Amino acid sequence: MGWRVRAIRGATTVSENTRDAIRDAVHELLDDLEAHNDLDLDEVISVTFSVTRDLDAVFPAAIARERPNWCNVPLMDVQHMHVAGSLERCIRFLIHFNTPEPAATIHHVYLRGAKHLRPDWVEAQASHQRSAPSLGSATPEPVTLAP
Repeated sequence: MGWRVRAIRGATTVSENTRDAIRDAVHELLDDLEAHNDLDLDEVISVTFSVTRDLDAVFPAAIARERPNWCNVPLMDVQHMHVAGSLERCIRFLIHFNTPEPAATIHHVYLRGAKHLRPDWVEAQASHQRSAPSLGSATPEPVTLAP
């Protein structure tokens, strides 16, 4: 089988609409993404960040560009569609990437108040990590999840 396009989803929340709060949340989100996924940034097609309408202090893509090796990744920010009663102060991402291993496991990242957006993925990954044998400080293998 040849190369295939895959996607990784993720989301987090911030406590306030400030540059520092958004920067901390984006770095935490991308740290978790990189820690749990074998992602070659040269193979990333694009990353779209969306933010809820109550976040406008800084672009998440600008923060991502500060990271090592992210300056050449195509990044875009958009405002997430507002739905009454939906999660506030939320940052989401959708990453499309090429991979020679189409069956590779993907760890979708849902942190802070965004964990309830995809509880099925969060619980499946937590269960897999709890049942994985302890290897000291080694990172547990991510679990493959259906889209």
